[in-house]
Amino acid sequence: MTYVPKGSAADGPYAVAIDPKSAAWTYAGLRVVEIPAGGSHSFATGESEWIVLPLTGGCTVHAEGEIIELLGRGSVFSGVTDFAYVPRDAHIQIASGVGGRFALAGAKCERRLPARYGPAPEVPVEARGSGSCARQVRNFASADAFDCDRLIAVEVITPGGNWSSYPPHKHDEHRPGVESVLEEIYYFEIEGEHGFGYQRVFPSREGGTDVLAEVRSGDAVLVPDGWHGPSIAQPGHPMYYLNVMAGPGDEREWKICFHPDHTEGYR
Repeated sequence: MTYVPKGSAADGPYAVAIDPKSAAWTYAGLRVVEIPAGGSHSFATGESEWIVLPLTGGCTVHAEGEIIELLGRGSVFSGVTDFAYVPRDAHIQIASGVGGRFALAGAKCERRLPARYGPAPEVPVEARGSGSCARQVRNFASADAFDCDRLIAVEVITPGGNWSSYPPHKHDEHRPGVESVLEEIYYFEIEGEHGFGYQRVFPSREGGTDVLAEVRSGDAVLVPDGWHGPSIAQPGHPMYYLNVMAGPGDEREWKICFHPDHTEGYR
């Protein structure tokens, strides 16, 4: 399933539970857990590294004898958040006095790195595109901003009526210095009760992924291959998406190829 509507990937405490097995690939995973005020959630990291990312609210992350306090945020539209990295082969507890919703962005990996705190002020924020293609990219765990083994993760805020993930691009071939192979998950939140957007993925080769999905808060789209973009926000309703990526390359890098038919006059 490439388009994952809200609720269709729920499992136990998780509103969203996408792992390599359910996605029919090898590395990338995403969970979203809602914790009530005064509640907690525990999980084993297994063979994956994870980033605990507050979507709403704050929490305390207990990992490897470390206690990491996350101030969090009111919503994904209110600004950048701090976050916690936790390693594979560990037991983690997330506790929240105020309650909240937390994304767990993960990737199956080999190296076991230490648990660490990611401060919000150190997250690089990029203004990408211009005009109707302007958007904000929060590179909290991009390949050059925060050390992970395989995981790459960023947040994007697209103003209402704008296009992002544009021009369409792909990362499904190993071409050293040009393109890297990365599985990718888009997880969406739309501002406003009735807000929606659209996500396009189309084939880069015969038989490749082909989907045009209307997306709403809590939906996800999987990108195992193919050209992806644009992501289109409904006028008046800013769109948020969390990108979770991981792949088999020896180097952890985000190398993409733009679709040649859609770059004229844009870049």
